[in-house]
Amino acid sequence: MCGIIGFVGADGTRALDVLLTGLSGLEYRGYDSAGIAVADDEIQVLKRQGEVSSLEEALEEQPLGTEALGIGHTRWSTHGPPSDRNAHPHTDTDSRVAVVHNGIIQNYQSLRTELTEGGVTFESETDTEVVPHLIARELDDGLDHETAFRAAIDRLEGSYAIAAVFKGSDTVYAARHESPLVLGIGDDGHYLASDVPAFIEYTDRVIYLEDGEFARLSADQIEITDEHGESVEYTVTEIEWDAEDAGKSGYDHYMLKEINEQPAAIRECLRGRLNELTGRVELEELEEISFDGPVTFVACGTSYHAARFGVTLLNRWGVDARAMLASEFTGDSVPLTQDSLVIGVTQSGETADTMRALREANREGATTLAVTNVVGSSAARVCDHVMYIRAGPEIGVAATKTFASQQAALTMVAAVLADHRSRELIQSLREVANGIQQVLDDTTARSIAEVYRDARAYFFIGRQLHYPVALEGALKLKEISYKHAEGFAAGELKHGPLALVGPDTPVFALVTGDGKQAEKTIGNVKEVEARGVPVVAITDGLSDIERYADYVLEVPALEEVGSAIVANVQLQLVSYWIANELGRSIDKPRHLAKSVTVE
Repeated sequence: MCGIIGFVGADGTRALDVLLTGLSGLEYRGYDSAGIAVADDEIQVLKRQGEVSSLEEALEEQPLGTEALGIGHTRWSTHGPPSDRNAHPHTDTDSRVAVVHNGIIQNYQSLRTELTEGGVTFESETDTEVVPHLIARELDDGLDHETAFRAAIDRLEGSYAIAAVFKGSDTVYAARHESPLVLGIGDDGHYLASDVPAFIEYTDRVIYLEDGEFARLSADQIEITDEHGESVEYTVTEIEWDAEDAGKSGYDHYMLKEINEQPAAIRECLRGRLNELTGRVELEELEEISFDGPVTFVACGTSYHAARFGVTLLNRWGVDARAMLASEFTGDSVPLTQDSLVIGVTQSGETADTMRALREANREGATTLAVTNVVGSSAARVCDHVMYIRAGPEIGVAATKTFASQQAALTMVAAVLADHRSRELIQSLREVANGIQQVLDDTTARSIAEVYRDARAYFFIGRQLHYPVALEGALKLKEISYKHAEGFAAGELKHGPLALVGPDTPVFALVTGDGKQAEKTIGNVKEVEARGVPVVAITDGLSDIERYADYVLEVPALEEVGSAIVANVQLQLVSYWIANELGRSIDKPRHLAKSVTVE
């Protein structure tokens, strides 16, 4: 969602350069406008609808000063459409304070009414603009900058990460509640941002702000206090990747780069966690977990598909488990006790719906486990236990390597929770990275994309572990090509969706192995093939699905879990090349954000 960058440096340091670099580093989160504010004896603000490049062009015509202090923002619209006036930062009437905000202020309408009745004229439709006006009112009452900032924050209900700068001040103030904010410790100043990529070019030493905490950043000091103003001890974390890791490395798109990074990501996910001698998965992170009841996964989007993958394995291995969309999870929908285990699957560790569900599970006394990619993220800190998938930075909005790593990670989680021992499973997981590399080397996905780029719709089918992969394949295609796509359990075709298929709706069928599930899926393929529907089979060649397919995408023959992870890569490539053929904005698809931090 929205992205925040802030910087305060020593005299002579030009904040503007840092802010623009930070905004570029936050583009992957998704946005529709951008703006910056620099502060010294005056506050100067410039903001534009559109991409950061539009803001840079405007700066050439309206240059700002060389101040060493400033904040910036990329906005993803919630209150009011994309426009220059709705873009952040927002100021009070006299431009004494400028504010940027990520999240949603739930009581903004009552605050806006209160302020309007007090004579304030609003310039935007946003919820955020109430904040600088609240601060200004406190300043009018004689409060100093920090006290006025705290007093305004105390009036807010909802989620927020907020940063503010003041006229005539050399300090950036910030606060967070249920929205991410991370601080960076630099040699020439200090940083704050929604996410590390905003300032990774300058420093790898970070502090993750907790809910209810306030930060005060000057050129030579960071102070963190709680809601009562008491000093808080904090931990400095060193980020294990650098700006080069977050770059495109010569690829046309981040998504293609990240698809090609999957062999390395899988190896890193599995490193030190598999024991081939005993056939056991060994996860130190789960050693102290105990539960005596159903396992409930909460997740959204791609992570929800990964959760369904994990549930299928747990059910198969004798553990009662279910996956719920985090947005549908409430204390009433799933009774929880102290014996319950709730697993939150979230790539960013900041997904608002998933975070709400995990906090509710904590309140009910359940044990909580976060399966996430981001060290120090909100999910990692709020849960009792955390398992990192170790995929490395993922910039493309459409998740690729993180989904494959989630599949591998949740396979291991399921094996531990079910006490499932299998040398065959361990060996299959070991072979996944090489299997993905084989797909990357030999795939014909690009030529198939050229054939079907103009199809009216696309259908993906699979059974058991291939069903969530089919769902994910459809989601990927929708996200980046803007074409209609649906995923189904293969047996459900005849229960309605079959009415939609035709010569211009290719069906992508996931069929591996030669067992009963493969035979049944082949039966479903015959149903559509008999109706003149083109079929693309994703297969390891162990069945005779090729006889009924127009095209084949090959995957190596692995045990079922490994096959399902590898098969997903072929679908990622199909989606990528269809979107590329159509000239879509692959890394930043319209209306979507990488990190969804509002419910």
